[in-house]
Amino acid sequence: MSHISLSIENNVAIITFQRAEKFNSFIRSMALDFHSALDAAEADTSVRCIVITGSGKAFCAGQDLQEATDPNGPTLSKIVGEHYNPVILRIRNMPKPVIAAVNGVAAGAGANIALACDIVLACNSASFIQAFSKIGLIPDSGGTYTLPRLIGLQRASALMMLGDKISATEAQLMGMVYKVYEDNVFMTEVMTLATKMATMPTYGLALTKQALNKSFENTLVQQLVLEDTLQTLAGNSDDYKEGTSAFLEKRTPLFKGS
Repeated sequence: MSHISLSIENNVAIITFQRAEKFNSFIRSMALDFHSALDAAEADTSVRCIVITGSGKAFCAGQDLQEATDPNGPTLSKIVGEHYNPVILRIRNMPKPVIAAVNGVAAGAGANIALACDIVLACNSASFIQAFSKIGLIPDSGGTYTLPRLIGLQRASALMMLGDKISATEAQLMGMVYKVYEDNVFMTEVMTLATKMATMPTYGLALTKQALNKSFENTLVQQLVLEDTLQTLAGNSDDYKEGTSAFLEKRTPLFKGS
């Protein structure tokens, strides 16, 4: 994987975009490498949490427009359908928590990939921009689905139509970002949180993710039925047995994600 690196530390898989000289903008080979990295992180049973971040000054600047406008390159339909859509579905269906560590500018598809993650963390110097309108395109990578649910229709419409760049602090106040950290401690704080999540009952976290995904389409009655079903699954897990035993025995639980 020439444009993506994958490392594992304390049961955390760290996927890093590696086109720093192009602000980690996507080309086809990088997108396919990203798919492979997500596959590997899911298949590795030692991995219990995934962090996605960027190298250099950017998280991800979205699509590399030189490739998108190349007559011999992939069409926009192919880029969206084969590069980005599978990534968004992969993240949302990943049975492990996924953290976006936004270390710099997140633009276009880069911003929307971050917003598809379970938790978004950002450094103080990071920024977010729905850059599509500046070149006559519409937001993709699930942005028109995710952003209005996070910050409301009016704000989402304004950010998407005007293409305003917003700071990490503004994004946090709007509800796009969970926490913002100073640049000099950013990755330390990211790894502290990721390592904590890797020690948690990740099977229950995966079921929680399933419930949250369905909450966007279910009625209240349907969601209550789903909660009942998923709670039964959680209650039959080894993690539940370990969690309750540790609580009663006043000790630290040792969860295994099953």
